[in-house]
Amino acid sequence: MTTDVDEWRRPLAKQGVILFGHGARDPRWAEPFERLRDKVVARGDGAVVLAFLEMMAPDLDAATDDLVARGCSHVTIVPVFFGQGSHLRRDLPQKVEALRARLPAIVVMVAEAVGEDETVLDAVADYCGRVRSR
Repeated sequence: MTTDVDEWRRPLAKQGVILFGHGARDPRWAEPFERLRDKVVARGDGAVVLAFLEMMAPDLDAATDDLVARGCSHVTIVPVFFGQGSHLRRDLPQKVEALRARLPAIVVMVAEAVGEDETVLDAVADYCGRVRSR
C-alpha cells in the first residue's frame, strides 16, 4: 500500500520544454530562438530544446524524442508565436495529438503563445518605449 509519505518521496517526473517556432529558410532567423533557449536553460528549468513547424530542424517529433531520450516524461510545448493564427489553432493541435498517440506514456502539454501573455506584451511595450526614446 502506498502512503502519502511514499508519494512525497517519489522523485518528480522529469520535465522537458520545447520552444516551438515557425521556422524559416534563412538559418540566421533561428538565432533569437537559440538565445532564448540558452536563457531558459541557464535558469535551470529542466531540459529545453527548440523545434520548428517547417523549413528548419528539428521538428516537433524529433525534439520530443530528444527529450524522451533524456528521460523526460512530461513535455510542455511553448509556442514562440505572438498570436493564435492557423498554425497554432490547426497545425499544432494535430501534431500534438499525433505525438500523444505515438507516445502515450508521455504527458504533453501546450502553453499559450508567448505573445498572448501580458508580461511578454509589457516587455515588448517597454522595448518600444526604449527604442523610441533613443
